[in-house]
Amino acid sequence: MNEVRLRFAPSPTGHLHVGGARTALFNWLYARKMNGKFILRIEDTDLQRSTKESEKAIIESLKWCGIDWDEGPDVGGDFGPYRQSERVLKGIYDHYARILIDKQMAYYTVYDKSDRKKPILNTYEYPEKYIKEGHDITISFKVPEGTTKFYDLLKGDMEFQNSTIEDFVIIKSDGFPTYNYAVVIDDHLMKITHVFRGEDHLSNTPKQIMIYNALQWETPQFMHIPLILGFDRTPLSKRHGATSVEHFRNIGILNTGLMNYLALLGWSVGEEEIFDVREKIKNFDPSSISNKGVVFDPEKLEWVNGKHMRIMDLKRLWCEFTEWIHFTNKKMPESDEQYALRVMSMCREKVNTLSQLYDFSYPFFFDDYVYEQKFIDEYLKTSYAKDVLENALEYFAQLKDWSIEGTEKVCRSLSNTQIASKNKVFQLLRGVVTGKLVTPGLFETLSVLGRERVILRIKRALSNF
Repeated sequence: MNEVRLRFAPSPTGHLHVGGARTALFNWLYARKMNGKFILRIEDTDLQRSTKESEKAIIESLKWCGIDWDEGPDVGGDFGPYRQSERVLKGIYDHYARILIDKQMAYYTVYDKSDRKKPILNTYEYPEKYIKEGHDITISFKVPEGTTKFYDLLKGDMEFQNSTIEDFVIIKSDGFPTYNYAVVIDDHLMKITHVFRGEDHLSNTPKQIMIYNALQWETPQFMHIPLILGFDRTPLSKRHGATSVEHFRNIGILNTGLMNYLALLGWSVGEEEIFDVREKIKNFDPSSISNKGVVFDPEKLEWVNGKHMRIMDLKRLWCEFTEWIHFTNKKMPESDEQYALRVMSMCREKVNTLSQLYDFSYPFFFDDYVYEQKFIDEYLKTSYAKDVLENALEYFAQLKDWSIEGTEKVCRSLSNTQIASKNKVFQLLRGVVTGKLVTPGLFETLSVLGRERVILRIKRALSNF
């Protein structure tokens, strides 16, 4: 059996879409399962829309997702991607276009100089005279008669009537190849054995197979995967909200959480929902991918991500957290690791993203937190607040045991003074030391913050009276 080789070939015209990330993931999983090769190829022949900034963003997103590739131009000891624009300069696409012309399976089209969309001549002969005169010249593939058939690993036998397809340009007037032509040349020369891609490419496949047949090349095995849909069951796009990998990274989704969720969109791993995709490589089977469109649910993604945050090793979570803070240019906590891990352990129970974790844990790392307006109105401005806090300052100043049990004892003693109900006392203390009314458990919060912070924060609150 020949080596299994798959590829992901994005166009650098924007950020990496989650649909593209899922396609890359499925290709990567199968390559890894089969001990084959996974290739990254940047299809940048659209000179007007392709940018180096987009290419850089796509590569960065793939690396963050944990999707690595196995070969390509050497870049400082690492593999860079293949780029179609660089292959154009090598004359690769022109070479095979001339072969097709020699077989009279492709031809030159000459356009009117005053109307560059108006063809004035089709010919198999090299139109040197017209080139010198400054005419635009393209090369078009001649669609044969009959039908084009292929087997799709997901959709089964497919058949297209060639009469419904017009001759199509393979080399543009700027000398660059078109998508349907370049992809065939590249996939053949890179020995790609399987092409897994979105079903929006299904209509391109007969054109590509015609070129394979014309050059007498073996076709890869195709699989066209249903697209990810938005809430209205149309293909997921910007009108449904942000859809890029970078966006979800920015709001604090873990790469393990995102890859887990994208894998669930169309691929079944039994009844298991929460997993690391790297641990499921051996389980990956293309035939188990659903042939139905799946709806992207941001709330389900957050739920999956929250599960990953709660099962993750605490030191790894702290590492992911600080890397995310650096990525988003937020204020970095200055804390010893032991304290930070206690905060992570406590706060991750009630959040689903690193962004939520940052907001939730902020009062544990910084003193410049602000009081929620609801806390001010319902607790800090009450008639009992000053008395409770003066008592709390005295009790906590004398406290020697700052364990959870020790802080609980003080809190219950304060509620027994009957200045206010237990709930009001507890909520007042909660808001004073964190600014929030929804926090980790009050006793644990106080224990983790410790004597110095708690006393300073009670004094801060008392300064309002």
